[in-house]
Amino acid sequence: MAKPSHLTPLPSRWYDTVDRNCPLNDYPRPQLRRDNWQCLNGTWQYAIRAGTALAEPETYDGDILVPFSPEALLSGVDRQLLPGQTLWYRREFQFEQPPAGSRLLLHFGAVDQRCAVFVNGAEAGRHEGGYWPFHFDITDLLQSGPTSITLAVWDDSDTDLQAYGKQKLRRGGIWYTAQSGIWQTVWTEVVPSQHIRCLAMTPDCEHSAVEFDLTFAQPGPPLTRITIRAGDTVVAEGHTEGERCVLPLPGFRAWSPDDPFLYTVRLTAGDDTVESYVGMRQFGIEPDDRGQPRFTLNGQPLFQSGLLDQGYWSDGLYTAPCDEAMRSEIAALKDLGFTMVRKHIKIEPLRWYYHCDRLGMLVWQDFVSGGGPYNPLVTAYLPFIGWHRDDSGDDRGWGFGRTDQAGRAIFGRDMHRTVDLLYNCPAVAVWVPFNEGWGQFEAARIAHAVRVLDGTRLIDHASGWHDQGGGDFASHHVYFKRFRLRPDRCGRIQALTEFGGYSCPTPGHMASDQLFGYRMYPEPQSLTQAVIGLYDREIIPQVPAGLTAAIYTQVSDVEDEINGLFTYDRAELKLDAGAVRRVNAALRAASASVWEPDQQSAATPRRVS
Repeated sequence: MAKPSHLTPLPSRWYDTVDRNCPLNDYPRPQLRRDNWQCLNGTWQYAIRAGTALAEPETYDGDILVPFSPEALLSGVDRQLLPGQTLWYRREFQFEQPPAGSRLLLHFGAVDQRCAVFVNGAEAGRHEGGYWPFHFDITDLLQSGPTSITLAVWDDSDTDLQAYGKQKLRRGGIWYTAQSGIWQTVWTEVVPSQHIRCLAMTPDCEHSAVEFDLTFAQPGPPLTRITIRAGDTVVAEGHTEGERCVLPLPGFRAWSPDDPFLYTVRLTAGDDTVESYVGMRQFGIEPDDRGQPRFTLNGQPLFQSGLLDQGYWSDGLYTAPCDEAMRSEIAALKDLGFTMVRKHIKIEPLRWYYHCDRLGMLVWQDFVSGGGPYNPLVTAYLPFIGWHRDDSGDDRGWGFGRTDQAGRAIFGRDMHRTVDLLYNCPAVAVWVPFNEGWGQFEAARIAHAVRVLDGTRLIDHASGWHDQGGGDFASHHVYFKRFRLRPDRCGRIQALTEFGGYSCPTPGHMASDQLFGYRMYPEPQSLTQAVIGLYDREIIPQVPAGLTAAIYTQVSDVEDEINGLFTYDRAELKLDAGAVRRVNAALRAASASVWEPDQQSAATPRRVS
């Protein structure tokens, strides 16, 4: 294998604005908000030691800026955690003893991959899985005076069965720097002993109502009062003495990318009060006037012109430098006319989804891949010549990195976590369990399992290749040949879920000395001409034939890859903005041309959610 390229530190355009005292100090869980919380981001002590024994070091190596991983420029560390090592964190805080009948919860947005947490020297708990939030009740571990919080973290990255996405210890090409440790916000909140632990909200557009499902910290649900507001106006009120409530919402205002209207929700359960939001929207499949299945939003066709979004930042890796960086990037994509991003093999902090919800950017959410090692013949090379493999036989998982029963069990656990975590986000439209065979197994069965967990969204069960006939999409990846739409034997929606990847070097805005791309262009003018020509020749003409989604690769450059619309530091847009807007308008017009004005009343949806 070739030696990985050298990476040059590349600050993003927000690097100098980061609050070094308490970065990313924004409420981290917008759909279950409480007032009494404290952000614990900032300067912690760190140490990296050989071995995995739980023996806290007597001395630490220096300071680290949490929540940035030690591999990230913004952390101030610039060290790689390796398998067989332990990354230690330590910091002291001053917490007041919670009032009688209350508890202090310690939250972590995400820690990659496994960790043990100690409070004042006593173990508070452990967690496994680098993409999902967790918390511990630390009330009984508090003492008078300062409270010390210590973490021991282990990360085997792509050498383990855990989810790791596109992280690789030997990075290069389409694989990126492996990051580790705390990479989302650390925070505490004070809650009543009996409090709302989980909230699931299901918009029921067909019956003009919202269904609430509640999970409480203790048995015996208290009386819960629910209020829904449109701005300052109360539009629905109700209560329940159980764990479920349905509130009518007649004459509701629908959520869409063009009108991302969100209702404010307030729930009071005994002494606990939380605030949230809900968007009224319905995803479905309906035939157009030629009988082709189309993705619909609120009963109307919507061509989803999107981008592949890796979610890497030049100075923060998995972690955006600030909340404004996430918000402004989504807003910039909206301004270019895109209606969707495919969040690729990563789960973002909940605030990223909040910005998608309120700005109106649909999300196709990949499940994070793991397992391995993958056989490149199976996952990369042979599919380009049309070879596809059945993943449901006795040797299921061969070449996909999923022959191990433990690895399949980890995927199942993480599938539940992902759906539960993002269930309330109005913008999340499609679940993508597998990408290009990475960790794939029994994809048709997994698609059914996802449908049971969440019947409100559509499913792209095997993005790219190794199609097993499941889910709602015939999903194509095309990079090195002309794209031609072919009838799907299963009658599913036709989607081009990766294409393009055209590249252009941008001096002064690149991190790598080794450039990677599918086609290389010398400067932005020729790049724009090539990308717009690709849309004009191969994408727009396919819309009348049934194409209903197109996802260009990609939002930004990432390390070796220089195939982004934006540079890795997000300082430059490489394509002409006006040309991109014209293409997206043409895609929307082509989609509307195959839908009769009275189609909504005449059509019978095959599947609506």
